[in-house]
Amino acid sequence: MIDIKLIRENKELVKENIKKKYQDDKLPLVDEVYEMDEKNRKLKTEVENLKAEKNTISKSIGQLMGQGKTEEAEEAKLKVKEINDKIPALEEEQTKLDEEIKKRMMVIPNIISPDTPIGKDDSENVEVQKFGEPVVPPYEIPYHADILATFDGLDKDASGRTSGNGFYYLMGDVARLSSAMLSYARDFMIDKGFTYCIPPFMIRSDVVNGVMSFAEMDAMMYKIEGEDLFLIGTSEHSMIGKFKDQIIDKTKLPITMTSYSPCFRKEVGAHGIEERGIYRVHQFEKQEMIVICEPEESVEWYEKMWRFTVELFRSLDIPVRQLECCSGDLADLKFRSCDIEAWSPRQQQYFEVGSCSNLTDAQARRLGIRAKSDKGNYYLHTLNNTVLASTRALIALIENNYQEDGSVKIPKVLQPYMGGKEVILPKK
Repeated sequence: MIDIKLIRENKELVKENIKKKYQDDKLPLVDEVYEMDEKNRKLKTEVENLKAEKNTISKSIGQLMGQGKTEEAEEAKLKVKEINDKIPALEEEQTKLDEEIKKRMMVIPNIISPDTPIGKDDSENVEVQKFGEPVVPPYEIPYHADILATFDGLDKDASGRTSGNGFYYLMGDVARLSSAMLSYARDFMIDKGFTYCIPPFMIRSDVVNGVMSFAEMDAMMYKIEGEDLFLIGTSEHSMIGKFKDQIIDKTKLPITMTSYSPCFRKEVGAHGIEERGIYRVHQFEKQEMIVICEPEESVEWYEKMWRFTVELFRSLDIPVRQLECCSGDLADLKFRSCDIEAWSPRQQQYFEVGSCSNLTDAQARRLGIRAKSDKGNYYLHTLNNTVLASTRALIALIENNYQEDGSVKIPKVLQPYMGGKEVILPKK
C-alpha cells in the first residue's frame, strides 16, 4: 500500500505508475481516493473545531453560573448538547470514508523502480546476465520424471490416488537428495549470517492481506474450511507477518532470516498443473530468506539477496541467469523484482527456480511494521527471495548432472548430506 501523501501531492505520478503496469481499470481509484481524502480531512477539521468550541463553552458555563447569569448558562448548556448530538454523525461519516479509502488504497499498486523495464507480461522480462556456461551434452537427456522413475524415486500414481493431480511421492535416494539440497541451502544461508527459523505453516487472513494483493491470494492460497486460516504459499508470508504491528528497535536492524517450510499453492491460471512431472505442483518445500531494513538500505539488500541464490546454484554446478521482471509482471506490492532461472540442457533453455523482490514499505504499511526515530515512527522496508524451491531445484540438479549411463552425479557440496555418496545409480 502506498502512502496517501503521494495521491495528495502527485496523483498524476500514481496514475502514470498504474499505466506502466497496464492496469488502466484502476485509474479512477486515484481520483476517488483524492476526493474522499479531501472530504475526510474537512470532516476531521470540523470535528476538531466542534470539540474545541464545546470545551470553550463548557468552561464558560461555570463562570456564567458564578456570575448569576443563569439564562446565559442554560443557553450554553443547550449549545454543548447541540454539539454533542452533531459530533457522532460526523465521526461515523469519517469512519465510513476511512474504510472506503483503505479499500481502494489496498488495490492501488506500489510505485515501481525506475530500473524496471516496461512490458505487459513475463514474455517481456529482460535478461540481465548469465552465470556459468550452459552445456548441452552429446547424449539425450530424458524428461525429468522419466529419469526419477529409473531410480524408483517418483510415484505420481499413488499420490493421484491419495491426493489427486499436482501431488507426488519422492522415494529413496531422490527423496534424500531433495532433503540434502534443503539442508545445504539452510546451512548456506546461516553461513551468510541469516537467522534460521521454522515458521507457522498457516496464517490468518489479516496477515495474508498484509503480505499480498487480493488477486494473488485468490490465485494462490488454500483456505481452511470453517477457520480464519490459510495454508502458506511461501514462508515469506508468516516470516514477514511475525513482525505485524511491531515497533522494531533500530539497533536490531537489519533483520535477516532464513526459513524452511512446505508451500501450498492452488496454481490457478494459464500455466496449469503438470501432469507427469514436478515442475508445477500444489505442494513443495522451500528455503526462503527475508530482510527487514532501513528504507535507505533496501536497494543494496536486494542486490545481495539475488546474488546469494546465484552463488548457491553455481555451487551445485547449475548454470543460471538473472531476468529483470517487467512492469506488467510485477505483483502489486513490488517495487522491483527479478527471477533466477536455471539452465535446462534437455530443453536447451532456462526455467524459473526463484524470485527476489523489494517491496519497499508496501507490506510494512499494511502490517504496521515500523521503527522509532527522533522524528517519530516510520515504516521499514521488506524484501524476500527464494533460496531454493525443492522440486524445481531437483529438476535442475538432475538434468545438469545426468550422465550418459543414466546415473546422476552428486555435487561435492551435497555429498556430506548424502552420507558421502557421490553418484545415484539407476535401478531400472
